[in-house]
Amino acid sequence: MTSKELYETLRRSLEGVLAEEGMEAERVEINARGLTPEEAIGHTQRTDFPILTGKEVMLMATFRGAMGQAFTDAPARFEGTLRDILSLDLEGDPHARGLFIASLNAVMKALGRADNTVHCKDGGPEFCARHMADWVAETYGTPRIALVGFQPALIGALSQRFPLRVLDLNPDNIGKEKDGCPVLSGEKCREETVAWADLVLCTGSTLCNGTIVDYLDLDKEVVFFGTTLSGAAPILGLKRACFADESMK
Repeated sequence: MTSKELYETLRRSLEGVLAEEGMEAERVEINARGLTPEEAIGHTQRTDFPILTGKEVMLMATFRGAMGQAFTDAPARFEGTLRDILSLDLEGDPHARGLFIASLNAVMKALGRADNTVHCKDGGPEFCARHMADWVAETYGTPRIALVGFQPALIGALSQRFPLRVLDLNPDNIGKEKDGCPVLSGEKCREETVAWADLVLCTGSTLCNGTIVDYLDLDKEVVFFGTTLSGAAPILGLKRACFADESMK
């Protein structure tokens, strides 16, 4: 599947959901804006999350009181209707993709078709990381893990228990070590790292930049994490793990 085909699948699915729920003619206001780091993840122990270093922003859309978020490196501001969202250029405009994905997450949450569409705050990322490590051990034993995306809390928790390599696209991270794990280029080292791994844990943020297609239909287990993929995962039939503590949102 190409990224164009992927985005068109999501667009058609959202159109179908609106028709199924009888909302295709309804004027629905969608408000999407970039959140400040404090709004997005609160006050965390760690200071190395991408959103805190200014490399990513979180967009939030609201629909019928439900919220949907998306991490993206292409910030945008928008206020309009779902029809406007459906008409955006998802293939050619990265700003449009962030708006669409955040809005999709909000709609799917409002309809009860998606959960954990809002990022946890304060101690939540550390809580989630510990539970992710426990879940991996219980489900897969002691696999070699390729972690796609620089997620410091997950790196810290997973590196203590599993062989771990990290892939990232941010040149500021590539070539460094985090908690004893090398941070490798998500472009140059992807194939070798995926071949080495028994399990791929992939950030849902890859949906925003289109690189998610590199991790679909692999001949090994792939599990996605994070809020960005919350609405698209059930549509695309992708496995997603989220251990967010509801009290920390």
